Amino acid sequence: MPLVTRFLISCFTLSNLTAGEAHDVVIYGGTSAGVISAVQAKRMGKSVVIVCPDTHLGGLSAGGLGWTDSGKKEIIGGLAREFYHRVWKHYHSDEAWKWETRSEYGNKGQGSAAIDGTQRTMWIFEPHVAENIFEELIKEHDIKVHRDEWLDRKDGIERQNGRILSIKTLSGRTFPGRIFIDATYEGDLMATAGVSYTIGREPNSKYGESLNGVQTSHARSHQFNKPVDPYLVPGDPASGLLPRIHGESPGVEFSGDHRVQAYCFRTCMTTHPANLVPWPKPKGYDPKQYELALRYYLTGSREGFRKFDPIPNRKTDTNNHGGFSFDNIGYNYEYPDGSYTKRREIIAEHETYQKGLLWFLANDPRVPKDIRERMNQWGLARDEFTDNGNWPHQIYVREARRMVSDWVQTEPHLRRDKPTPRPIGMGSYNMDSHNVQRYVDKNGLVRNEGDIQVNPGGPYPIDYGTIIPRKAECENLLVPVCLSSSHIAYGSIRMEPVFMILGQSAATAAALCLDQKIAVQDLDYDIYRKRLLADGQALQFDSPQTYLALKSLKGIVIDDSRATLEGPWKKSGVAAGVHNGYFHDNDLRDGSCKATFTAILKPGFYEVQAASVANSNRATNVPVTLTSQGDNQSFTLNQKTGSPKGSFHKLGTHKLGGPTSVIITNTNTNGHVIIDAVRFLPAPK
Repeated sequence: MPLVTRFLISCFTLSNLTAGEAHDVVIYGGTSAGVISAVQAKRMGKSVVIVCPDTHLGGLSAGGLGWTDSGKKEIIGGLAREFYHRVWKHYHSDEAWKWETRSEYGNKGQGSAAIDGTQRTMWIFEPHVAENIFEELIKEHDIKVHRDEWLDRKDGIERQNGRILSIKTLSGRTFPGRIFIDATYEGDLMATAGVSYTIGREPNSKYGESLNGVQTSHARSHQFNKPVDPYLVPGDPASGLLPRIHGESPGVEFSGDHRVQAYCFRTCMTTHPANLVPWPKPKGYDPKQYELALRYYLTGSREGFRKFDPIPNRKTDTNNHGGFSFDNIGYNYEYPDGSYTKRREIIAEHETYQKGLLWFLANDPRVPKDIRERMNQWGLARDEFTDNGNWPHQIYVREARRMVSDWVQTEPHLRRDKPTPRPIGMGSYNMDSHNVQRYVDKNGLVRNEGDIQVNPGGPYPIDYGTIIPRKAECENLLVPVCLSSSHIAYGSIRMEPVFMILGQSAATAAALCLDQKIAVQDLDYDIYRKRLLADGQALQFDSPQTYLALKSLKGIVIDDSRATLEGPWKKSGVAAGVHNGYFHDNDLRDGSCKATFTAILKPGFYEVQAASVANSNRATNVPVTLTSQGDNQSFTLNQKTGSPKGSFHKLGTHKLGGPTSVIITNTNTNGHVIIDAVRFLPAPK
């Protein structure tokens, strides 16, 4: 049967077999992607409705994630940029600054200024401000929103001839449509429609990746950086494990598994007395759940306070940070495919865990006094989430289901080692996975596994194929959130600005396909591309090469990816240095970080060089030891000097041979210590 005929029959059947008003576009999910999809569809002249399981619009953008994970701002265009312009307009008024002045706030953002006066955008905001902007967009465009309507995941989809005709919610309401968009974080519409999907991590071998699967060796950040005993009775495995540690093997390195990166709530906190709600003690509070945190803090760790990121009016977007923090590691594996009841149980457990941790740190007398005093300066913001006890109404579902389509976006696409022929938007944030599991290592110490933070090397395009299912599975569905991507590629794509970008592009595709009466898989990309560009989407970003390519360097080069790293080295988010960037010690200055670069050299003379990326915050007294043939020589590097793009520092010419190592530490340093690469250049005698 010809496709146009099938389309017309479907539309006729739609109007005769299903109850309710039919819309051109039916969007399931009130996330930022859902709202932006609806606005774009309406601007393109289509009738649209949002069917929203939540009562609040905006998802995480209105649910506490006000410290925008944006990457390169230049690639954020279209309606996403309009959203951040509206944020700027709000805070441009003096009336917006209730609890502090604009000058008191400053202008700190993530990697760039929070307020860009030249571009008239602002990237940091309070939760209620974001929600109000989404509500304004809905009202301005007269978009119908049906809230607290949950898809019937058992038999809530009516299909015919490879197309969805309508969706039904648990309340019994039916929503007919011609094209559907799944804008949820969970991908429930996609899954219920029978579209292929996956959960968890693929093995590296599946898509030719390096950062997927089990990652014990790469998991250096948000780690237990000092030895912590995992047993109920320290030193006695027979006594059992403390809560929140599993007793299984973490798995074979780089192999795939079913596990999902940790979730948390992005709590909005304040120190302003007039707006502060003291920490609530949650029902079911159990101090034993935080024994591991106590042991870690008793080692002297204070890293958990480093992600109280400031948003306007003396508030924070507070994220997970450190070895034991807000991420509820290992307690969300059943969430993606779980029933609504199971998900509610998981969300409630996460809320109890996180509220309990806050209460514990502020009140348990065993907690070091300086931590208790510091925590009691803070509380929940009284004017946020006012209908939910000042607690975020949205848990941070960092990753749930991911569609598996004919096109799967992978790490090589993000690194631009493979082409992306049909760009519909761009991403640029780090390939970022939070920890996935907590286990006991071979030394009998507690460890976290799964954290990855690697810059892809600059902005990258996202293909149209990521948001469309296989044609045989569904012809009128678009999926801009739970899109077709590997786990580690999704770690970069999964940022709220990108979801807005992809939501707009999904609605654009829907409108064009409706005009042409074709399946979403048959859309002519040239026509599509012209409309995306006309609406301000950024589809390419020609940034200069920022890394020093290994193949361009002479001599024997040992990159940081081949070094032996000990301690809490942190991967930089800056695209500079040798190969894929560099590590830094986060200015710890305490000797906890050590990097050993080793090469097997033929006997002879070599000029030895160590690479770093210059900046004014670097240490001038970095200790370096050269070890070869039983001899040790010591040096001190000034890493403030050199190029901010990366350069090599000479350590002299030496007679070397056999196993030769350059060891860099952060013992008694006076600034950030950088490790990037070591080079041995053959030299004349």
